[in-house]
Amino acid sequence: MNPKGLLQEFKAFVLRGNVIDLAVAVVIGAAFGAVVNALVKDLLTPIVAAIFGKPDFSSMGFTIHHSRFFLGDFINQVITFLSIAAAVFLFVVKPVNVLMARYAKEPDPEAPTKDCPDCLTKIPAAARRCFACTAPQPA
Repeated sequence: MNPKGLLQEFKAFVLRGNVIDLAVAVVIGAAFGAVVNALVKDLLTPIVAAIFGKPDFSSMGFTIHHSRFFLGDFINQVITFLSIAAAVFLFVVKPVNVLMARYAKEPDPEAPTKDCPDCLTKIPAAARRCFACTAPQPA
């Protein structure tokens, strides 16, 4: 095994765009998770405590045949998960969808189209490949 070649392959692997994008996403996701966890712990849980009279559900549970089931911690984690999912939807997914819709190109209604013989999707008449099934189109 050539160490120099191995190092070159590793460098090419690390510097590919998707690896770096994934690393950035993991770091930002962890930071975002910490923010949402703080939101749940410091804001939502006290509101739930004011309504239901219990500030923390982690001590809630039940016992069956001397086995303790801690249902409260599960409830805390479900609240945290739903809060993270709602925050991601409201602050990431919705704005990106709005931006994508704003910058999406509307197809010209008068442009000639044809049906793809493989998947029957309408595609531009000049297309050399179908965008839906990627089948090559006859000239």
